[in-house]
Amino acid sequence: MKYKKIPNTNLEVSEICLGSMTWGNQNTEEDAHEQLDYALSQGVNFIDTAEMYPIPPERELQGRTETYIGTWLKKTGNRDKVIIASKVCIESSLIQTRDTSNPHYDEKNIRDAIEGSLTRLQTDYIDLYQIHWPERKTNFFGIRGYQHDENDQSTKIEETLRVLNELVKEGKIHYIGISNETPWGILEYLRVAEKKGYPRIVTIQNQYSLLNRTFEIGLAEMILKEGIGLLPYSPLSMGVLSGKYLNGAKPEKSRLTISERHGARYNHDHTQEAIARYVEVAKKHELDPSQMALAFILSRPFNTSVIIGATTMEQLKTDIDSINIILSDEVLSDIEDIYKQIPDPTV
Repeated sequence: MKYKKIPNTNLEVSEICLGSMTWGNQNTEEDAHEQLDYALSQGVNFIDTAEMYPIPPERELQGRTETYIGTWLKKTGNRDKVIIASKVCIESSLIQTRDTSNPHYDEKNIRDAIEGSLTRLQTDYIDLYQIHWPERKTNFFGIRGYQHDENDQSTKIEETLRVLNELVKEGKIHYIGISNETPWGILEYLRVAEKKGYPRIVTIQNQYSLLNRTFEIGLAEMILKEGIGLLPYSPLSMGVLSGKYLNGAKPEKSRLTISERHGARYNHDHTQEAIARYVEVAKKHELDPSQMALAFILSRPFNTSVIIGATTMEQLKTDIDSINIILSDEVLSDIEDIYKQIPDPTV
C-alpha cells in the first residue's frame, strides 16, 4: 500500500480508501466485516461512511452502515488502526435516526448527527467529519448550470463552521471536510476560517472519474494551491467503467440492475461509446478496465485517497490491487484522445 498525508493534518492515509455505502443494503454485516478485515490486511487504513448510508438510500435502512463499522470496531479492537471519515446530511426524507423537520447545517442538526454517528460507530471521535453536500442552492450531483436564488435562506457557512469548531475543541471530531462543493464554497469556508480562527477544511470529496473530470476545471488548481486533499468518489462511475454493463448487460445483484437511481446518466449513446472506448484501451494494453480507471485517478497530483466501493470480495481485491498499476505514457495518451472527443459525458 502507498500512503499520503492529508494536507495540514497529522493523518497519513492509504491512497485507497474503503467506501462503505452498500453495506446494509447490497451487503450484509458479515460482508462488511469481511471487507474491512481484508482491506486492513492489505494496508488500507482509511474508511469512508456517512450517516445516511447505505445507498441506494432507504429511510428504514439509514444508519445501518455506520452500525456495521461500529460492530467491527468493537469485535476487533481496531479503532486505533483506522482513520474514519463520516458525513452529516440534511435530507429530511432520508434520515430516520434524528429529527430533521427543520433541516439545516446548524447547531442542533449537526450535534444530533454527530452524536448519532458516534453511537453507531461505537467510538468517541471521528477523524474527519464532512458536510455531505451544500445546503444552499447550487449545482452539484451532475447539474451543469447554476441558477442564482437571491432569496436563498440556507444556513451561513460561518454558522456551520462555528459548530464544527466547537466539536473539534470537544474532541468529538479531529478535522473537517466538505463534499460535492463548488469553488465558491471552498473559498467561503477558507475565508471564514481565517477571519474567525476556525478550523480550515482539509479535504473535499467530489465525484471524479474518466467519465467526469470536471473537477479539473478550477477546483484542482484551487486545492493544490490552498493545501486541501481530494477524496474522489464514484471513481468507476457506479461500476460502469468495468465494462460490465456494456451492450445492455444487467449483471445479477449489481447496483444499476437493482436500482435505476442515476442510471440514466450512463445510458446515453455518447456515454456508452466513451465507456466502450476506455474498456478497449484497457484491453489493448492488457489492463483490467477497473484497475486502469483507478490507476488514472491515483496518478493525478491533486488526488489524496480514492474511495472505492465493492459488493463482492473479487471486486474489492481487484480495486485494491490497482495501487500497484503504473500507467504508461501510451496508455495516458490513449485516455486523453478519448477525453478530447467525449469529455465528461455523465455530467
